[in-house]
Amino acid sequence: MTIEGHTADQPVVVYTKNDDTDAAPGIALLERAGFEVRVLDTDDQQQIIDGAQDAVALLVGYAEIDRRVIESLPNLRLVSLMSMGFNNVDLDAAVEHGVWVTNIPGVATEEVATHALALLLQSVRQFGYYTKTSTANPEEWNSRAAIAPWRLSEQTLGIVGLGKIGRKLAEFAGPLFGDVVGYDPLLPDTDEVRGMLAELGVRRASLEEVQRAANVLSLHVPLTQETERMIDERFIDGMPERALIVNVSRGALLDSQAVADAVRSGRLSGAALDVLEEEPPTADHPLLDVEDVVITPHVAYYSERTEAEYVRIQAQNAVTLVETGKPETPVNTPVT
Repeated sequence: MTIEGHTADQPVVVYTKNDDTDAAPGIALLERAGFEVRVLDTDDQQQIIDGAQDAVALLVGYAEIDRRVIESLPNLRLVSLMSMGFNNVDLDAAVEHGVWVTNIPGVATEEVATHALALLLQSVRQFGYYTKTSTANPEEWNSRAAIAPWRLSEQTLGIVGLGKIGRKLAEFAGPLFGDVVGYDPLLPDTDEVRGMLAELGVRRASLEEVQRAANVLSLHVPLTQETERMIDERFIDGMPERALIVNVSRGALLDSQAVADAVRSGRLSGAALDVLEEEPPTADHPLLDVEDVVITPHVAYYSERTEAEYVRIQAQNAVTLVETGKPETPVNTPVT
């Protein structure tokens, strides 16, 4: 097999850490294609460097693959991720050193949008409070939360990021809300796009307009320098009173302390999150144990279908790179 100047009878591919995912089907696919497969079971950068010196591909979960790692692996030609996001890889270093980076686009669109909808519905309907008080004690059974829930048809859903997942959420949730506004600076303004958004019932607006209008704000953007901590104290202050924030994208889109303070004060009615900036969170994370904050452990993507497809696509990218010189789902174009 030949890959961009590297020839080996059995090219080496290394899994960093499987993160509770069964990689066996991916390993079998790779071995059938003639790879030697190693599983390091670590996110430690030095252990990755030591264990992947002869690897042409790294198959990565949440390990940070920074410039040092890339520059320390002389045969590396691919970092294949098991996620839609790719902020854990230094793309500039990858491009400079001829390394492709791939993600898993679109596979979990339905699952993530469904999870976002489930989070916002249980938060609006105050399931946290009412499941605690649905006991045999008559006094608890008859209790009510301090503030009654909204009627959704009188509220506005704001969607930040109108890619596949944001649009699927609009499709699912739009009929429940009185209005849906969306912001996405990367989505082109064409007749086709305008028609698509009109069909979904999404009124396109500036970020400031979405901020001012959204009683429920759902985030569907990647983590970049521009989006990191975009939901901070100032942003929250510009939102409607008692707004709800839903985040199924990346934890660092939020200033966690600002969100926690706003929920405790009543400025926000709550937050419903599938992601945190540090996973798993430390015991002193500001959003833990905050009433009206619901957290699920980064499982929005998860289903029987996606579990299999994430593993397959991640491995297939390595196979296709060796066979054709280019992986199937690249997010960059390296210098060769």
